[in-house]
Amino acid sequence: MSADNHSQSKEHDQSSHHRMMMKRFRKRFLASIILTPPVVLLSPLVQQLLGLEFLDFPGSEIVLFLLSTIVFIYGGQPFFEGFFDEIRDRELGMMTLIAVAISVAYLYSSAVVFILPGTLFFWELVTLIDVMLLGHWIEMRSILGASQALEELVKLLPSTAHIVHDDGSVEDIEASRLQKGDRVLIKPGERIPSDGEIVEGTSSINEAMVTGESKPIEKTEGDEVIGGTINGSGSLEVNISKVGDETYIAQVIDMVREAQQSKSRTQDLANRAAFILTIIALTAGSVTLGGWLFAGQTLGFGIERAVTVMVITCPHALGLAVPLVVAVSTSISAKNGLLIRDRAAFERARNLQAVIFDKTGTLTKGEFTVSEILSFSSFDEAEVLQLAASIESRSEHSIAQGIVRGAEERNISLLDVDDFEAIPGKGARGVVEGKEIVAASPSYVRETNQLPDDPRIDEISEKGFTLAYVLRGKEVIGLLALGDIIRDESREAIQRLKDMGIQCMMLTGDNKNVASWVSDELGLDDYFAEVLPDEKAEKVKEVQNRGLTVAMVGDGVNDAPALATADIGIAIGAGTDVAVETADIVLVRNDPRDVASILGLSDATYDKMVQNLFWATSYNAIAIPLAAGVLYSYGVALDPAAGALLMSLSTVIVAINAKFLSVDNREKT
Repeated sequence: MSADNHSQSKEHDQSSHHRMMMKRFRKRFLASIILTPPVVLLSPLVQQLLGLEFLDFPGSEIVLFLLSTIVFIYGGQPFFEGFFDEIRDRELGMMTLIAVAISVAYLYSSAVVFILPGTLFFWELVTLIDVMLLGHWIEMRSILGASQALEELVKLLPSTAHIVHDDGSVEDIEASRLQKGDRVLIKPGERIPSDGEIVEGTSSINEAMVTGESKPIEKTEGDEVIGGTINGSGSLEVNISKVGDETYIAQVIDMVREAQQSKSRTQDLANRAAFILTIIALTAGSVTLGGWLFAGQTLGFGIERAVTVMVITCPHALGLAVPLVVAVSTSISAKNGLLIRDRAAFERARNLQAVIFDKTGTLTKGEFTVSEILSFSSFDEAEVLQLAASIESRSEHSIAQGIVRGAEERNISLLDVDDFEAIPGKGARGVVEGKEIVAASPSYVRETNQLPDDPRIDEISEKGFTLAYVLRGKEVIGLLALGDIIRDESREAIQRLKDMGIQCMMLTGDNKNVASWVSDELGLDDYFAEVLPDEKAEKVKEVQNRGLTVAMVGDGVNDAPALATADIGIAIGAGTDVAVETADIVLVRNDPRDVASILGLSDATYDKMVQNLFWATSYNAIAIPLAAGVLYSYGVALDPAAGALLMSLSTVIVAINAKFLSVDNREKT
């Protein structure tokens, strides 16, 4: 089996297991709920309350017993299996308490039917099983929702690929047979079969299903493409660079699966609470029975109180409190491009005090553009840029591309160029409208002794811009100042984080002038300039030594040590394999605003967990004494019917509360 098939098989197996469990609980719940109305109507207590004594016919108790036995055996089977698992693992928990509660109710009621005088608890028994099955059904549906999101990613990959042989012939093969180095043809409208690099052709790629970016992205030779994304109107030939588990989609699936399977600190707390509550319930049930018998009450009364305690303290709501929230938050985050690799780190995110951003590729685009223009002649700024961009349009240099980009941003058209010539390491020249135009570095101008005497040049130089002079003939007619493009989203991201009370900082290998300019533009609290790649982790430690909980946000190989050193490592964008593997959280979209989103989701998730845990534990703390009969002498006794109803209400509230979790809750309160 290929690596790709193996990955898909693992995902299919896990999803199939969740689906099987969901169907199992649903089937047993539906069967039990169908039998519940006749059990309720045949129960003596219900008949007395509703005036339905006419339903009490000879042999009705036997019918009641038989119906309840079916529900007890068929509906209760999953809980007995869980009980034996907990006994085998020596970890008493929810299943133990559920099994004991329904067993006590069933055995005592059965004894009342055939041997002992007393009260029947069959309707409490079946309603308790109904609620437990319903709760587990809801939980499985929530977990399956996240698993289905992963299945949808797997379905993005096409089943066949057009492989291009050395002789130029094209053959259709199964996509799972692709190997690194294969060259494949991607026709217009087709999905790309695996990750690779474009070697021929230009087209727009729709990456919305993978990255969440709605706008198709123009890509050409040398650009990377992601398996599962949709090719636009152009034909492409792609050299496959990753297959199977190495592909981007496979990594996303693994990350979400890890998030589903990783246990959080809050989940551990809930499990410990459930264990303690199980011991308390078993002890309280025994003490209640013994206490009332010692006080002279009948065996039936004592068992009634004990059974009520068991029903009331069944910690199903407590067990759902965290898993439901985890399942919902995992599904929400995956659908919004917020991939959680470590749930413990995700929970720590709500306590962050500082976020350190890598500059290039994170806060900025890592691309040059024209930030300022100076004119030293009769030419206006637009004309200076037009002449320079016309020349540089023939060059592939990053600075040249930045000058052309600056003209495009200002909707400046380019002029025809003749006799183009590159000046190695210094610029380019050509003839425009009969005049020689040169776009060159300051060193070129100094060598020709043509550097203008203008104080504005020093002001721009202090900002750390990259400078390019424009000459027409022998005359220096202007100066272009190029800077890294700050992402529009960065300003909003920084503002939102600061509104949360989080300090925002920046790491960069650029000089202090550039770092200072970016810091001032974004309103950062601090920055570290001229930092070598191997020094980034030390800077993170330096901020941690200030007593701050720190997150590091980066996208490159050189960010990996810093991501690992930080309290929380966040890889932004597709980034690199090393950055993604080192990070605790991966933000699929290349958008720094998602840093604030993940912190807001962390805070909202924790709030939901605490709310659910508080409700479940507070409910039990109040209900146990009432169920045991502490206030019986004052005429207050919580009977099994009321106990089952309140327990059901607790479970429903916990489930509904988890469903209200939303990624839009982004600000800390």
